[in-house]
Amino acid sequence: MSLRLAALSLLLRLFEKPRLAAAQDLTGLRAGFEAIAAASFPSPPGVSYADEWLGRIAAVRARPPGAGGALILYLHGGAFILGSPRTHRHLAAALAAAAGAEAAIPAYRLAPEHPHPAALEDALAAWRALLDRGADPARTAFAGDSAGGGLALALAAAARAEGLPDPACVVAFSPWVDMTLSGASWRTNAEADCMLPATRAPEVVGWRMNGADLRDPFASPLFARWDRPPPPALIFASRTEVLADDAIAMAAALKAAGGEAEIAWAPDAPHAWPIFTGLAPEADEALAEAGAYVARRTGVAP
Repeated sequence: MSLRLAALSLLLRLFEKPRLAAAQDLTGLRAGFEAIAAASFPSPPGVSYADEWLGRIAAVRARPPGAGGALILYLHGGAFILGSPRTHRHLAAALAAAAGAEAAIPAYRLAPEHPHPAALEDALAAWRALLDRGADPARTAFAGDSAGGGLALALAAAARAEGLPDPACVVAFSPWVDMTLSGASWRTNAEADCMLPATRAPEVVGWRMNGADLRDPFASPLFARWDRPPPPALIFASRTEVLADDAIAMAAALKAAGGEAEIAWAPDAPHAWPIFTGLAPEADEALAEAGAYVARRTGVAP
């Protein structure tokens, strides 16, 4: 582990994890995340951002220099309860730059004000709007981190069920794909995870699901049924995060359905570490790998 990532991991363990474990003011938590992102997360050089509407969904478009015809529909993380295109635009932009693509980042609705299926409905609406504008599915990737990674995989399943085209591929950084919290790593990695307090997970699930079926495949894509092989997927995960087993189970489920799925492991990185792009070399390396994958799958690169 680099010294920079080690320092970030220590800061997360000493300050962020206890803060998340104790937080009661969701409004303040959201505002704090927005402020931290604005002050701390650098954008890649030369990227421009523009507000846009994808149908009824507000979104941000990230345009790196020299972007080709490929597109990434990027769904931000934040446990389904916080985050926005503003907190994650740098991450989407860095992935887009590495892939030679543009990124569209929708502002999907958040729980608990808007429980499931609100976020999925908004992701579907964004995908429909992009298709209506002429987006080529063969040159489009779905991507996201944490909750957004799970949402990207759920969107692939829901789009199939709605008769919409598949994307060329899905990239998911530390995806949360199982609202039942069945993965053993929620327990075995509870101490090792330097960022996420596992004790809060049932509460967050309750906010998001609001009594709905935890095995709903469009909330927990781990349980999705595929009528034909799913889109190929590249999943990033850390061996020490509480969501490690979500990554393992999701890759296995996609392969069992006839799809291509691989996991890019980090031995001891924080949850969703690519968000630290520009701050830690491991984040930049992960995004370079993810970007190359998207470029290959969308035909930007051979």
